[in-house]
Amino acid sequence: MFDSTGKTQPRDHGGQLETACALYGGLPEDWIDLSTGINPVPYPIIPFTADDFQRLPSTSAHNNLIAAAREFWSIPNTAHVVATAGASAAIAALPSLLPPSQVAIAHPTYNEHQAAFTAAGWRVSDSAQAAQVVVHPNNPDGRLWRAKELTRPICIIDESFCDVTPQDSLIAEAGKPGRIILKSFGKFWGLAGLRLGFAIGSDPVLEQLENRLGPWAVSGPALRMGAAALSDPTWAQNTRRRLHADAARLDKLMLAKGAKLHGGCSLFRLYELRDAKAWQAKLGQHHIWSRIFPYSKSFLRLGLPAQSHWARIEKALS
Repeated sequence: MFDSTGKTQPRDHGGQLETACALYGGLPEDWIDLSTGINPVPYPIIPFTADDFQRLPSTSAHNNLIAAAREFWSIPNTAHVVATAGASAAIAALPSLLPPSQVAIAHPTYNEHQAAFTAAGWRVSDSAQAAQVVVHPNNPDGRLWRAKELTRPICIIDESFCDVTPQDSLIAEAGKPGRIILKSFGKFWGLAGLRLGFAIGSDPVLEQLENRLGPWAVSGPALRMGAAALSDPTWAQNTRRRLHADAARLDKLMLAKGAKLHGGCSLFRLYELRDAKAWQAKLGQHHIWSRIFPYSKSFLRLGLPAQSHWARIEKALS
């Protein structure tokens, strides 16, 4: 996106604690960041060695990661799995590997999809018949899509937040022509800085994506960390239970203060309020950062706090 001077303008995202500090003071480490929807209790960091950082990523480590991903997500045997430096790497690259046409992207949703397709020469239209992008569950309202709603020849299904409800996954679609599933490691496992994601599908564009990204698209530490986490279903099951309980706890606090639950999943909650900006400012005074949206005066999105932060949340809302 560009302004009138031709300079690139940043797209609206969560995080950006520098902005929070500029508005309400403090240092980033003083803040509770509820603006991103990232699990506040990340998967434990495994032991690393110097070789993990000094050597090029190995083929065996890559294969171990892919095998763990196939098992964890029950990926169809016919689907190709491409490991990427975060789901964002696939989001940015895929549109340029497809012949430009028109793409349907339901709004509101994660804005990087439209930005990537527009940069690749595509036109976004509700009536587009060539391609479709769905975020499942949707960010920010948590909408879940059904397979019968995927009607275009090419469909990108972004499941970055779907690991909280694996029963809702559309991973079976990955075995069908034209269906591409995106997975993110940063959200559910709480390790966004690791930069690990996946593109999964049977379409030939997946091989093009792998060639475009090159032989070392994912770092050695990310390969090992991802394989360990994806091979730990017990942690995943316990985490889902905790997130579900914490989401209900946050809802109870917010609804008691007059908020209306508009949607979300158990990694983030979307509330409807009379003045979301005023709520962001109120929380900001307590060094709690939240997410508001340029297209809505009433939407406030909150991620979940770490266990040690609940007291501050309750005090800020009192």
